[in-house]
Amino acid sequence: MTHRELPRTGDWKGTEGLRHVQEERLPEAMRLASRSAFNCERLDAAGTVRTVSDLDRIAVIDKRDLRAAYPFGLLAVEKERVATYHESSGTSGSPTSSFFTDDDWLDVVDRFTRNAIDLTPRDTLLVRTPYAMLTTGHQAHLAGRYCGATVVPADNRSSVVTHARVVRLLRDLDVTVAWCLPTECLLWAASARAAGLRPERDFPALRGFVVAGEPLSEARRSRISRIWGGVPVLQDYGSTETGSLAGECSAGRLHLWADRFVPQVYDPATGRSAMSGTGELVITTLYREAMPLVRYNLEDRVRVTDEGCPCDLALPAIEVLGRNESSCVVSGVRISQQQMEEAVFSLPERFEVMFWRARGRDGFLELELESGPDAAVELAASLKSRIGVEARVRSVAAGTIVSSEVLTKLPEFVKPRNLFDAAEDWDRAVTYW
Repeated sequence: MTHRELPRTGDWKGTEGLRHVQEERLPEAMRLASRSAFNCERLDAAGTVRTVSDLDRIAVIDKRDLRAAYPFGLLAVEKERVATYHESSGTSGSPTSSFFTDDDWLDVVDRFTRNAIDLTPRDTLLVRTPYAMLTTGHQAHLAGRYCGATVVPADNRSSVVTHARVVRLLRDLDVTVAWCLPTECLLWAASARAAGLRPERDFPALRGFVVAGEPLSEARRSRISRIWGGVPVLQDYGSTETGSLAGECSAGRLHLWADRFVPQVYDPATGRSAMSGTGELVITTLYREAMPLVRYNLEDRVRVTDEGCPCDLALPAIEVLGRNESSCVVSGVRISQQQMEEAVFSLPERFEVMFWRARGRDGFLELELESGPDAAVELAASLKSRIGVEARVRSVAAGTIVSSEVLTKLPEFVKPRNLFDAAEDWDRAVTYW
Protein backbone atom coordinates (compact mmCIF):
# COMPACT_ATOMS: atom_id res chain seq x y z
CA MET A 1 0.00 0.00 0.00
CA THR A 2 1.15 3.55 -0.71
CA HIS A 3 -0.23 6.91 0.32
CA ARG A 4 -1.73 7.18 -3.18
CA GLU A 5 -3.91 4.10 -2.52
CA LEU A 6 -5.50 5.62 0.58
CA PRO A 7 -8.58 7.86 0.26
CA ARG A 8 -7.80 11.55 0.07
CA THR A 9 -9.99 14.31 1.45
CA GLY A 10 -11.89 15.72 -1.50
CA ASP A 11 -12.39 12.29 -3.11
CA TRP A 12 -16.07 12.37 -2.07
CA LYS A 13 -18.83 14.89 -1.48
CA GLY A 14 -21.16 14.94 1.50
CA THR A 15 -22.35 12.17 3.80
CA GLU A 16 -23.57 9.92 1.01
CA GLY A 17 -20.24 10.17 -0.79
CA LEU A 18 -18.41 9.24 2.42
CA ARG A 19 -20.73 6.27 2.95
CA HIS A 20 -19.89 5.08 -0.57
CA VAL A 21 -16.15 5.28 0.23
CA GLN A 22 -16.70 3.22 3.38
CA GLU A 23 -18.89 0.57 1.78
CA GLU A 24 -16.64 0.19 -1.24
CA ARG A 25 -13.86 -0.83 1.17
CA LEU A 26 -15.91 -2.88 3.68
CA PRO A 27 -15.69 -6.31 1.93
CA GLU A 28 -11.88 -6.08 1.81
CA ALA A 29 -11.80 -4.85 5.43
CA MET A 30 -13.82 -7.90 6.50
CA ARG A 31 -11.52 -10.19 4.54
CA LEU A 32 -8.49 -8.73 6.30
CA ALA A 33 -10.17 -9.05 9.70
CA SER A 34 -11.24 -12.67 9.17
CA ARG A 35 -7.57 -13.74 9.00
CA SER A 36 -7.20 -13.38 12.79
CA ALA A 37 -8.21 -16.22 15.10
CA PHE A 38 -10.29 -13.84 17.19
CA ASN A 39 -12.34 -12.42 14.31
CA CYS A 40 -12.72 -15.51 12.12
CA GLU A 41 -15.62 -17.16 13.98
CA ARG A 42 -17.50 -13.95 14.84
CA LEU A 43 -17.41 -12.74 11.24
CA ASP A 44 -18.50 -16.11 9.87
CA ALA A 45 -21.51 -15.99 12.17
CA ALA A 46 -22.44 -12.49 10.94
CA GLY A 47 -22.57 -13.47 7.27
CA THR A 48 -21.64 -11.19 4.39
CA VAL A 49 -21.03 -7.56 5.33
CA ARG A 50 -21.48 -5.16 2.43
CA THR A 51 -23.07 -2.10 4.05
CA VAL A 52 -22.52 -0.08 7.20
CA SER A 53 -25.88 -1.26 8.55
CA ASP A 54 -24.71 -4.89 8.13
CA LEU A 55 -22.07 -4.21 10.80
CA ASP A 56 -24.82 -4.10 13.43
CA ARG A 57 -25.10 -7.90 13.15
CA ILE A 58 -21.64 -8.17 14.72
CA ALA A 59 -21.28 -7.95 18.50
CA VAL A 60 -19.40 -5.01 19.97
CA ILE A 61 -16.03 -5.77 21.59
CA ASP A 62 -13.98 -3.75 24.06
CA LYS A 63 -10.69 -3.77 25.98
CA ARG A 64 -11.68 -6.92 27.88
CA ASP A 65 -11.86 -8.82 24.60
CA LEU A 66 -8.49 -7.46 23.55
CA ARG A 67 -6.99 -8.61 26.85
CA ALA A 68 -8.54 -12.05 26.41
CA ALA A 69 -6.98 -12.26 22.92
CA TYR A 70 -3.47 -11.44 24.22
CA PRO A 71 -0.94 -11.91 22.76
CA PHE A 72 -1.66 -13.13 19.20
CA GLY A 73 -5.42 -13.68 18.98
CA LEU A 74 -6.00 -10.51 16.94
CA LEU A 75 -2.91 -10.81 14.76
CA ALA A 76 -4.06 -11.09 11.13
CA VAL A 77 -0.75 -11.26 9.23
CA GLU A 78 2.34 -13.45 9.34
CA LYS A 79 4.71 -12.41 12.11
CA GLU A 80 7.33 -11.61 9.47
CA ARG A 81 5.15 -8.71 8.30
CA VAL A 82 4.78 -7.07 11.73
CA ALA A 83 6.76 -3.82 11.87
CA THR A 84 6.09 -2.82 15.51
CA TYR A 85 4.41 -4.22 18.60
CA HIS A 86 2.79 -2.04 21.28
CA GLU A 87 0.83 -2.47 24.50
CA SER A 88 -1.62 -0.46 26.50
CA SER A 89 -2.17 -1.78 30.02
CA GLY A 90 -4.72 0.85 31.08
CA THR A 91 -5.64 0.73 34.74
CA SER A 92 -6.17 -3.02 35.05
CA GLY A 93 -2.54 -4.01 34.64
CA SER A 94 -3.50 -6.62 32.03
CA PRO A 95 -1.91 -5.90 28.63
CA THR A 96 -3.61 -5.46 25.29
CA SER A 97 -1.58 -6.12 22.15
CA SER A 98 -1.34 -3.78 19.17
CA PHE A 99 0.39 -4.82 15.97
CA PHE A 100 1.25 -2.63 12.96
CA THR A 101 2.70 -3.40 9.55
CA ASP A 102 4.67 -0.83 7.60
CA ASP A 103 1.53 -0.17 5.56
CA ASP A 104 -0.48 0.33 8.76
CA TRP A 105 2.01 3.00 9.78
CA LEU A 106 1.58 4.74 6.41
CA ASP A 107 -2.12 5.03 7.19
CA VAL A 108 -1.55 6.24 10.78
CA VAL A 109 0.99 8.87 9.69
CA ASP A 110 -1.23 10.05 6.86
CA ARG A 111 -4.16 10.53 9.24
CA PHE A 112 -2.08 12.37 11.82
CA THR A 113 -0.69 14.84 9.28
CA ARG A 114 -4.19 15.91 8.25
CA ASN A 115 -4.59 18.24 11.23
CA ALA A 116 -4.46 21.97 10.72
CA ILE A 117 -0.96 22.45 12.15
CA ASP A 118 0.47 21.57 8.68
CA LEU A 119 4.01 20.44 9.51
CA THR A 120 6.77 21.39 7.04
CA PRO A 121 10.57 21.00 6.82
CA ARG A 122 10.86 24.41 8.47
CA ASP A 123 9.37 23.03 11.69
CA THR A 124 11.05 21.63 14.78
CA LEU A 125 8.60 19.23 16.42
CA LEU A 126 8.99 18.37 20.09
CA VAL A 127 7.36 14.98 20.81
CA ARG A 128 6.42 14.85 24.47
CA THR A 129 4.12 11.82 24.66
CA PRO A 130 5.19 8.26 25.55
CA TYR A 131 7.38 6.19 23.27
CA ALA A 132 7.55 3.24 25.65
CA MET A 133 5.13 0.54 24.39
CA LEU A 134 2.42 3.04 23.40
CA THR A 135 2.00 4.32 19.83
CA THR A 136 1.49 8.01 20.53
CA GLY A 137 5.13 9.16 20.48
CA HIS A 138 6.02 7.00 17.48
CA GLN A 139 3.01 8.30 15.56
CA ALA A 140 4.07 11.93 15.92
CA HIS A 141 7.75 11.15 15.38
CA LEU A 142 7.08 9.35 12.08
CA ALA A 143 4.62 12.03 10.99
CA GLY A 144 7.18 14.75 11.67
CA ARG A 145 9.83 12.96 9.64
CA TYR A 146 7.36 12.26 6.83
CA CYS A 147 6.73 16.02 6.60
CA GLY A 148 10.46 16.77 6.73
CA ALA A 149 10.38 18.37 10.19
CA THR A 150 13.21 18.10 12.73
CA VAL A 151 11.98 15.86 15.56
CA VAL A 152 13.02 16.27 19.22
CA PRO A 153 12.14 12.96 21.00
CA ALA A 154 11.34 14.27 24.50
CA ASP A 155 9.48 11.19 25.78
CA ASN A 156 7.34 12.10 28.81
CA ARG A 157 7.97 8.71 30.46
CA SER A 158 11.69 9.44 30.78
CA SER A 159 13.08 10.92 33.98
CA VAL A 160 15.96 12.30 31.92
CA VAL A 161 13.66 14.83 30.22
CA THR A 162 12.34 16.95 33.08
CA HIS A 163 10.02 19.92 32.67
CA ALA A 164 12.97 22.27 33.13
CA ARG A 165 14.80 20.49 30.32
CA VAL A 166 11.75 20.75 28.05
CA VAL A 167 11.64 24.50 28.65
CA ARG A 168 15.31 24.74 27.67
CA LEU A 169 14.70 22.68 24.53
CA LEU A 170 11.68 24.78 23.55
CA ARG A 171 13.71 27.97 23.79
CA ASP A 172 17.21 26.97 22.67
CA LEU A 173 16.10 24.85 19.69
CA ASP A 174 13.40 27.28 18.51
CA VAL A 175 10.77 24.55 18.72
CA THR A 176 7.81 25.50 16.53
CA VAL A 177 5.30 22.74 17.38
CA ALA A 178 4.91 20.62 20.52
CA TRP A 179 2.95 17.34 20.67
CA CYS A 180 1.92 16.74 24.27
CA LEU A 181 -0.82 16.36 26.87
CA PRO A 182 -2.76 19.56 27.66
CA THR A 183 -1.51 19.47 31.25
CA GLU A 184 2.10 19.62 30.03
CA CYS A 185 1.45 23.05 28.52
CA LEU A 186 0.59 24.38 31.98
CA LEU A 187 3.51 22.63 33.66
CA TRP A 188 5.98 24.07 31.15
CA ALA A 189 4.55 27.56 31.63
CA ALA A 190 5.02 27.28 35.40
CA SER A 191 8.51 25.82 34.90
CA ALA A 192 9.42 28.67 32.53
CA ARG A 193 8.27 31.23 35.07
CA ALA A 194 10.28 29.47 37.79
CA ALA A 195 13.33 29.94 35.54
CA GLY A 196 12.61 33.66 35.16
CA LEU A 197 11.16 33.31 31.66
CA ARG A 198 7.88 34.64 30.30
CA PRO A 199 5.96 32.00 28.34
CA GLU A 200 3.98 34.71 26.55
CA ARG A 201 7.09 36.43 25.15
CA ASP A 202 10.26 34.34 25.41
CA PHE A 203 9.38 31.53 22.97
CA PRO A 204 8.82 33.44 19.72
CA ALA A 205 9.35 30.43 17.42
CA LEU A 206 6.51 28.43 18.99
CA ARG A 207 3.50 28.42 16.65
CA GLY A 208 1.29 25.65 18.01
CA PHE A 209 0.55 22.91 20.50
CA VAL A 210 -1.05 19.69 19.27
CA VAL A 211 -2.53 17.95 22.31
CA ALA A 212 -4.17 14.62 23.10
CA GLY A 213 -4.50 12.05 25.87
CA GLU A 214 -6.90 14.02 28.10
CA PRO A 215 -10.32 15.60 27.71
CA LEU A 216 -9.88 19.29 26.87
CA SER A 217 -12.50 21.87 27.71
CA GLU A 218 -12.71 25.08 25.71
CA ALA A 219 -11.96 27.06 28.87
CA ARG A 220 -8.68 25.21 29.49
CA ARG A 221 -7.72 25.40 25.82
CA SER A 222 -8.29 29.17 25.87
CA ARG A 223 -6.33 29.61 29.10
CA ILE A 224 -3.34 27.64 27.74
CA SER A 225 -3.32 29.72 24.58
CA ARG A 226 -3.43 33.01 26.47
CA ILE A 227 -0.67 31.96 28.89
CA TRP A 228 1.56 31.26 25.88
CA GLY A 229 0.81 34.58 24.20
CA GLY A 230 -1.94 33.39 21.87
CA VAL A 231 -0.26 30.23 20.53
CA PRO A 232 -3.06 28.00 19.13
CA VAL A 233 -3.89 24.71 20.86
CA LEU A 234 -5.14 22.00 18.47
CA GLN A 235 -6.59 18.64 19.48
CA ASP A 236 -5.94 15.14 18.21
CA TYR A 237 -7.88 12.09 19.38
CA GLY A 238 -6.94 8.43 19.18
CA SER A 239 -5.70 5.39 21.06
CA THR A 240 -2.78 2.97 21.23
CA GLU A 241 -4.91 0.38 19.43
CA THR A 242 -5.72 2.69 16.51
CA GLY A 243 -3.44 5.71 16.22
CA SER A 244 -5.08 9.03 15.34
CA LEU A 245 -8.86 8.82 14.94
CA ALA A 246 -9.64 12.52 14.69
CA GLY A 247 -7.87 15.81 14.22
CA GLU A 248 -8.71 19.47 14.27
CA CYS A 249 -9.40 21.39 11.07
CA SER A 250 -8.67 25.03 10.23
CA ALA A 251 -12.16 25.97 11.45
CA GLY A 252 -11.47 24.57 14.92
CA ARG A 253 -13.57 21.38 14.72
CA LEU A 254 -12.37 17.90 15.60
CA HIS A 255 -13.11 15.65 12.60
CA LEU A 256 -13.23 11.85 12.57
CA TRP A 257 -11.09 10.27 9.84
CA ALA A 258 -14.16 8.33 8.76
CA ASP A 259 -12.77 7.42 5.34
CA ARG A 260 -10.27 5.14 7.12
CA PHE A 261 -12.69 3.50 9.58
CA VAL A 262 -16.43 3.35 10.17
CA PRO A 263 -17.39 5.24 13.34
CA GLN A 264 -20.64 4.41 15.12
CA VAL A 265 -22.25 5.92 18.19
CA TYR A 266 -23.25 3.06 20.51
CA ASP A 267 -25.80 3.05 23.32
CA PRO A 268 -24.72 0.34 25.81
CA ALA A 269 -28.15 0.43 27.50
CA THR A 270 -30.01 -0.58 24.34
CA GLY A 271 -27.25 -2.12 22.22
CA ARG A 272 -28.23 0.13 19.32
CA SER A 273 -25.84 2.05 17.07
CA ALA A 274 -26.23 5.20 15.01
CA MET A 275 -23.97 7.25 12.77
CA SER A 276 -24.42 10.38 14.86
CA GLY A 277 -25.64 11.43 18.29
CA THR A 278 -24.28 10.93 21.80
CA GLY A 279 -22.96 7.64 23.14
CA GLU A 280 -19.81 5.50 23.13
CA LEU A 281 -17.54 5.46 20.09
CA VAL A 282 -17.36 2.14 18.23
CA ILE A 283 -15.07 1.80 15.22
CA THR A 284 -14.43 -0.69 12.42
CA THR A 285 -11.08 -0.25 10.69
CA LEU A 286 -11.04 -0.23 6.88
CA TYR A 287 -7.31 -0.41 6.06
CA ARG A 288 -5.67 -1.99 9.12
CA GLU A 289 -3.70 -5.10 8.18
CA ALA A 290 -1.87 -6.42 11.24
CA MET A 291 -4.74 -6.04 13.69
CA PRO A 292 -8.08 -5.15 12.08
CA LEU A 293 -10.70 -4.08 14.59
CA VAL A 294 -14.37 -4.80 13.92
CA ARG A 295 -16.93 -3.01 16.09
CA TYR A 296 -14.38 -2.06 18.72
CA ASN A 297 -15.78 0.08 21.54
CA LEU A 298 -13.26 2.61 22.81
CA GLU A 299 -15.70 3.28 25.70
CA ASP A 300 -15.23 7.04 25.31
CA ARG A 301 -18.42 9.05 25.55
CA VAL A 302 -18.67 11.21 22.45
CA ARG A 303 -21.03 13.45 20.52
CA VAL A 304 -20.85 12.97 16.73
CA THR A 305 -22.50 15.31 14.23
CA ASP A 306 -22.73 15.40 10.43
CA GLU A 307 -23.17 19.15 10.16
CA GLY A 308 -21.33 20.96 7.39
CA CYS A 309 -18.06 22.67 8.28
CA PRO A 310 -16.38 25.71 6.70
CA CYS A 311 -13.29 23.56 6.09
CA ASP A 312 -15.28 21.44 3.57
CA LEU A 313 -13.68 18.20 4.76
CA ALA A 314 -17.03 16.34 4.50
CA LEU A 315 -16.13 14.30 7.59
CA PRO A 316 -18.21 13.99 10.78
CA ALA A 317 -17.25 16.15 13.74
CA ILE A 318 -16.70 14.68 17.18
CA GLU A 319 -16.70 16.07 20.70
CA VAL A 320 -15.00 13.80 23.24
CA LEU A 321 -16.95 13.90 26.51
CA GLY A 322 -14.70 11.59 28.54
CA ARG A 323 -15.31 8.40 30.50
CA ASN A 324 -17.25 7.59 33.65
CA GLU A 325 -13.98 6.48 35.27
CA SER A 326 -12.70 10.07 35.03
CA SER A 327 -15.75 11.47 36.79
CA CYS A 328 -17.15 11.36 40.32
CA VAL A 329 -20.61 11.33 41.88
CA VAL A 330 -21.62 13.81 44.58
CA SER A 331 -25.12 13.71 46.07
CA GLY A 332 -26.35 11.73 43.08
CA VAL A 333 -24.87 14.16 40.55
CA ARG A 334 -22.19 12.83 38.20
CA ILE A 335 -19.48 15.44 37.68
CA SER A 336 -17.18 15.21 34.67
CA GLN A 337 -13.65 16.46 34.18
CA GLN A 338 -14.89 18.85 31.48
CA GLN A 339 -17.44 20.42 33.80
CA MET A 340 -14.77 21.03 36.42
CA GLU A 341 -12.33 22.44 33.87
CA GLU A 342 -14.91 24.83 32.49
CA ALA A 343 -15.56 26.16 35.98
CA VAL A 344 -11.91 26.37 37.07
CA PHE A 345 -10.51 27.93 33.90
CA SER A 346 -13.44 30.31 33.51
CA LEU A 347 -12.25 32.12 36.65
CA PRO A 348 -10.91 35.61 35.89
CA GLU A 349 -7.31 35.57 34.66
CA ARG A 350 -6.21 37.80 37.53
CA PHE A 351 -6.37 34.70 39.77
CA GLU A 352 -3.71 33.03 37.57
CA VAL A 353 -5.10 29.56 38.22
CA MET A 354 -3.22 26.65 36.66
CA PHE A 355 -3.27 23.77 39.16
CA TRP A 356 -6.18 22.28 41.12
CA ARG A 357 -7.46 18.96 42.43
CA ALA A 358 -10.85 17.73 43.57
CA ARG A 359 -12.52 14.63 44.98
CA GLY A 360 -16.01 13.59 45.85
CA ARG A 361 -16.90 13.45 49.52
CA ASP A 362 -20.09 12.37 51.27
CA GLY A 363 -22.47 15.10 50.17
CA PHE A 364 -19.97 17.64 48.86
CA LEU A 365 -17.06 18.21 46.52
CA GLU A 366 -13.67 18.88 48.14
CA LEU A 367 -11.37 21.04 46.05
CA GLU A 368 -7.96 22.66 46.42
CA LEU A 369 -6.79 25.50 44.24
CA GLU A 370 -3.33 27.08 43.93
CA SER A 371 -4.60 30.64 44.15
CA GLY A 372 -5.83 33.24 46.61
CA PRO A 373 -8.93 33.03 48.86
CA ASP A 374 -11.02 35.22 46.53
CA ALA A 375 -10.61 32.64 43.77
CA ALA A 376 -11.78 29.89 46.14
CA VAL A 377 -14.93 31.80 47.08
CA GLU A 378 -15.74 32.57 43.44
CA LEU A 379 -15.15 28.98 42.33
CA ALA A 380 -17.41 27.55 45.05
CA ALA A 381 -20.23 29.83 43.92
CA SER A 382 -19.61 28.95 40.28
CA LEU A 383 -19.75 25.20 40.91
CA LYS A 384 -22.99 25.56 42.87
CA SER A 385 -24.50 27.51 39.98
CA ARG A 386 -23.12 25.37 37.14
CA ILE A 387 -23.43 21.85 38.57
CA GLY A 388 -25.72 22.21 41.56
CA VAL A 389 -23.44 20.67 44.20
CA GLU A 390 -21.86 22.06 47.34
CA ALA A 391 -18.15 22.62 46.85
CA ARG A 392 -15.78 23.28 49.72
CA VAL A 393 -12.88 25.03 48.03
CA ARG A 394 -9.59 25.69 49.81
CA SER A 395 -7.01 28.18 48.66
CA VAL A 396 -3.53 26.61 48.91
CA ALA A 397 -0.05 28.01 48.40
CA ALA A 398 1.84 27.60 45.14
CA GLY A 399 3.80 24.35 45.24
CA THR A 400 1.13 22.45 47.21
CA ILE A 401 -0.28 20.57 44.22
CA VAL A 402 2.72 20.84 41.87
CA SER A 403 5.94 21.12 43.85
CA SER A 404 8.68 23.55 42.89
CA GLU A 405 11.04 20.57 42.60
CA VAL A 406 8.89 19.10 39.82
CA LEU A 407 9.10 22.41 37.93
CA THR A 408 12.81 23.10 38.43
CA LYS A 409 14.47 19.67 38.68
CA LEU A 410 17.31 19.19 36.21
CA PRO A 411 17.87 15.85 34.47
CA GLU A 412 20.03 13.21 36.10
CA PHE A 413 21.24 10.16 34.25
CA VAL A 414 23.51 7.40 35.55
CA LYS A 415 24.80 4.64 33.30
CA PRO A 416 25.10 1.13 34.76
CA ARG A 417 28.25 0.77 36.84
CA ASN A 418 29.85 -1.81 39.10
CA LEU A 419 33.03 -0.08 40.25
CA PHE A 420 32.93 2.99 42.54
CA ASP A 421 35.27 5.23 44.52
CA ALA A 422 34.97 5.07 48.30
CA ALA A 423 32.93 8.31 48.51
CA GLU A 424 30.44 7.31 45.81
CA ASP A 425 27.01 5.76 46.33
CA TRP A 426 27.32 2.13 45.29
CA ASP A 427 23.62 1.47 45.90
CA ARG A 428 23.28 2.61 42.30
CA ALA A 429 25.30 -0.30 40.95
CA VAL A 430 23.91 -2.03 37.85
CA THR A 431 20.61 -0.10 37.83
CA TYR A 432 20.38 3.30 36.20
CA TRP A 433 17.91 6.11 36.90
